[in-house]
Amino acid sequence: MPGPQVATELSRTPLHGLHVRLGARMVSFAGYDMPVQYPSGIIKEHLHTRAAAGLFDVSHMGQIALRPRSGRIEDAARALEMLIPGDILGLAMGRQRYTLFTNAAGGVLDDLMVSNQGDHLMMVVNAARKAADEAHLRLHLSDSCLVEPLVDRALVALQGPMAEAVFAAFAPDLRAMTFMDVKTITLLGEACIVSRSGYTGEDGFEISVPARVAEAFCEVLLRNPAVAPIGLGARDSLRLEAGFCLYGSDLDETTTPVEAGLDWTIPKARRTGGERASGFAGAEAVLGQLATGAARRRVGLRPEGRAPMRRGALLFRAANATTPVGIVTSGGFGPSLDAPISMGYVSRDAGVLNTQLFAEVRGKRLPLTVSKLPFMPTHYKSLRSPQKGANAC
Repeated sequence: MPGPQVATELSRTPLHGLHVRLGARMVSFAGYDMPVQYPSGIIKEHLHTRAAAGLFDVSHMGQIALRPRSGRIEDAARALEMLIPGDILGLAMGRQRYTLFTNAAGGVLDDLMVSNQGDHLMMVVNAARKAADEAHLRLHLSDSCLVEPLVDRALVALQGPMAEAVFAAFAPDLRAMTFMDVKTITLLGEACIVSRSGYTGEDGFEISVPARVAEAFCEVLLRNPAVAPIGLGARDSLRLEAGFCLYGSDLDETTTPVEAGLDWTIPKARRTGGERASGFAGAEAVLGQLATGAARRRVGLRPEGRAPMRRGALLFRAANATTPVGIVTSGGFGPSLDAPISMGYVSRDAGVLNTQLFAEVRGKRLPLTVSKLPFMPTHYKSLRSPQKGANAC
């Protein structure tokens, strides 16, 4: 997770007062005053989420509605496909999809979630990119769509194996939802948008709730002993174990979806020979890499010792090599594994599973091994199994 940022005036989420009352340690993150941890500490928060249910405030992220001026949802979907390599025309009502904004060179401007709300599309974008994303949408899509930032809403995530049992006590029909389903339900007398998704690798929900009832909603959830408040520190270690990208670390404008190992987000319809091939920013570069392979690739990395290999550490093929073959982009301690873990980008020949590499840490070359991602199995609720589902970043 990026370190605390210097800011003269920080924004606050609708849950700021609750964090303070719960004893959170607050830090500057993406322009917001956010909880990095609570009194129990990052490791306990992480393990509690894996074992029970963790409650996260992610209200700093951007929520944007894209409303077609024609009134036809397919027009909004077709317009958005000019900016992303994903399949939005094929996204059914009540479903959500992970995708990417790309630039003319095929680099990633942001990663985001898009859901079909029936008469409009709803996007959840990264906090540090939400102003730029809104401007990007207005620049390219204003003629066909109304771009509406949803500034009066909070966003919370309830994650973990007990999330369904906790949440279903208030809304029993949520049990029927599967991974990436989206549903509007009434909570505390207000319309709330619920998706069965998250950023931890565990089953769970993300809930967009009107800001005026967000604190009351969270207080109700926290009355259940299975639920604990979780800060940004554990959110980062959970997503790292799940092999998920963090924008600004593992993804940026110089990184393509293929290099990032996110080529699964580009469906057949958008690839060469598909019915809607190309047509998105950077298509030539991205589709070229899909055909011939990228020169580098995001991989998992398992240090052989106990020392974490963190962002920025250069990677080498040998302890005495002078030319790096890659760089660590995310790294830290994986509490569920009781071991350090990292992700990074390496040259194609260095990215073969079980290849030994060396990271330069404080002037020393420390060994690590190229590993599969994710580090921990995911536990999504799919139609095939109530416990497992497809992997997604």
